[in-house]
Amino acid sequence: MATLLEVKGLETQFFTQDGVVHAVNGISYTLDEGETLAIVGESGCGKSVGVMSLIRLIPIPPGKVVAGEVWFDGKDLLKLSDDEIRQVRGNRIAMIFQDPMTSLNPVLTIGKQLTEAMQLHLGMDKEQARKRAVELLELVGIPGADKRLDEYPHQFSGGMRQRVMIAMGLSCNPQLLIADEPTTALDVTIQAQIVDLVKELKEKIGMAIIWITHDLGVVAGIAERVIVMYAGLIVEEAEVHDLYGKPLHPYTLGLLKSMPRLDLGKDAKLIPIEGLPPDLVDFPEGCPFAARCKYRVDRCFTENPPIEYVTPTHRVACWRWEAVHEELKANGGSHD
Repeated sequence: MATLLEVKGLETQFFTQDGVVHAVNGISYTLDEGETLAIVGESGCGKSVGVMSLIRLIPIPPGKVVAGEVWFDGKDLLKLSDDEIRQVRGNRIAMIFQDPMTSLNPVLTIGKQLTEAMQLHLGMDKEQARKRAVELLELVGIPGADKRLDEYPHQFSGGMRQRVMIAMGLSCNPQLLIADEPTTALDVTIQAQIVDLVKELKEKIGMAIIWITHDLGVVAGIAERVIVMYAGLIVEEAEVHDLYGKPLHPYTLGLLKSMPRLDLGKDAKLIPIEGLPPDLVDFPEGCPFAARCKYRVDRCFTENPPIEYVTPTHRVACWRWEAVHEELKANGGSHD
């Protein structure tokens, strides 16, 4: 499959009164056409800043992309003019945000907000755009679409608003859809519906997806490949079944152990990751996870390991990944 997106050495910083916040620290990855890639990690690890940097949505000031390249369809998005990036954003790369209530304009009808991008990017007139808007609302499972176009965001439930956001994201037939924790504000049953809807739409439309989440449970059902981020760095990347079955980074292992497990019944225990993430203003010299890691050795505090491939599809940034692997093998491959 052809590569759709290539991110090389992306660094984003925020210049604040307290100092420079090192939000994203030199991440590199690729995404193929039609592939679903999940980016996971706890709050503040750089997941959202990383993808917002791709499409130049970082507020300047205080933020700035200080290094890196983002190649999409033969062009470096970071070098495009403001007009050129606007032609890409919302058109060929679309984004669904975390909270649909703050993403939708409360004083404009759903129809007005849905048709605006189609008139701008696809050159449709009002009638064509409205017809397409009805089709999109029906596609994302909103009944009575024609009437609902004239309603306002407050007249929709949280789940329905998120469906509207997905319809807006799909309005210009993007090649890439970025979903930034799109189910966080929704209850569990609605979350499952939204995940199923996105999977179904992906099969119909064939777009690539970057799905950002802190919830590893969602990832298993939607992604083919997973990137784990910590302190603005990629610490592990693998195909989804490998990441769950053979995690190699102590942080990934910690995330998996802290996940609820239905298969273990009432004996299941959640094991928290002790300690706190590092201060991104006063960035540590060695591995940023060292202070919280039970596998650490002296070297971990002085040298930050590079991310390296240990198989053709699995890479990890850890001096002690073999110790993690050996312990898992000794436990029969389980991370209980």
